[in-house]
Amino acid sequence: MKRTATVLAALLLAAGCSNGNSNSSGGSSSNTPGVTDTEILVGTHQPLTGPAAAGYSSIAPATKAYFDYVNANGGVYGRKITYKIMDDGYNPANTQQVVRQLVLQDKVFAILNGLGTPTHTGVLDFLKTNRVPDLFVASGSRTWNQPDKYPGTFGFNPDYTVEGKILATYVKETYAGKKVCFLGQDDDFGKDSLAGVEQVLGSVTAKQTYVVTNPNVGPQIGAFKAAACDVVVLASIPGFTALSIGTAAKIGYKPQFVVSNVGSDPTTLAKTLGAAAPLLEGVVAANYLPLATDDSSPWIQLYKKVNAQYNGNATFDNNVVYGMSVGYLFVQALQGAGKDLTRDKLTEAVQKGGFTGPGLVPVRFSAQDHSGYAGEQLTKLTGGKATYFGTPYTTDDAAGAVAPYSGTAAAPPANGVPPAQ
Repeated sequence: MKRTATVLAALLLAAGCSNGNSNSSGGSSSNTPGVTDTEILVGTHQPLTGPAAAGYSSIAPATKAYFDYVNANGGVYGRKITYKIMDDGYNPANTQQVVRQLVLQDKVFAILNGLGTPTHTGVLDFLKTNRVPDLFVASGSRTWNQPDKYPGTFGFNPDYTVEGKILATYVKETYAGKKVCFLGQDDDFGKDSLAGVEQVLGSVTAKQTYVVTNPNVGPQIGAFKAAACDVVVLASIPGFTALSIGTAAKIGYKPQFVVSNVGSDPTTLAKTLGAAAPLLEGVVAANYLPLATDDSSPWIQLYKKVNAQYNGNATFDNNVVYGMSVGYLFVQALQGAGKDLTRDKLTEAVQKGGFTGPGLVPVRFSAQDHSGYAGEQLTKLTGGKATYFGTPYTTDDAAGAVAPYSGTAAAPPANGVPPAQ
């Protein structure tokens, strides 16, 4: 009986897909879902609650704030962007429900910056079937970079294997001969990161995983202490970065922590650790966008202005910088797609590439490459503040070298809105 109900639900969903999207890609903006003469409706799924809400819940409001700023400056070809943010609690079952609502009921033009490896993986085929552009996924999984299989999906973050190689290169150069352990999320986030780390370091001394539904990493950290690891690499969301560092302190274990960029925002970690925030001293991580504390950056100056005017002057951290950078790139893509906006034209504009923005390294979009940013630069936490050191690096998710990048980031336009391309 259960199987019959499942099959019936699938048939009904398929009917809903075909009935609502017969003209969803080609044609003109007049028959494109989510697009009118005055509006572009875009949706996202985000962890506004649940185990990943710490830090991440501020991303989409920051993106929306940037869109509100653009709208106040005339919008994109006269259209204002409406951003519908749906909470999935970082639960894949919820993600499928809210994305179906956004596509079939709300009829959004595109899904933007859907957050999470385990969550977004489950909606890829649905978005492909409905021919909905799936832009700038908030995760570094290599899954997003499959242009042949998922032609409408594009990443944003540097992929986790690229990041793993860069972090591991630092460890190899700085802690030669030392024992290295690895703790990663029990999904493609952890697997892809470990692949990059081991490509540079070879097999690590010990490796463990965590699941987001179990806020106890005592056994994993205890195993690292028993293995006498000098360095612990974390592929973790912020809550589990804080848990790992706090747990190590409780058992008198003091390794050097080297952390994925997605789990290393200083403001989020300090808030989570509370009185134990000094434990963050010396943590090494990486980033690819201007740091929230760099008031000399013209991008930070722009984003702080937007944050004050359109985001309720929310706590300004690297998650806010991330969210606004996503918004800026999406507006660039809309400008490149032109006034007669369709889903196909948006995808073509992203594949054309050539975007410039706040990144320390380029984004590398083409018909053959749907990954996001090409690399990162290392940071160190000192006195509660992250600062860059060394040089940015780029690499690939295969056997390519980790190479210094010497290019310079572009400055934002005077009005803070990317021009038509």
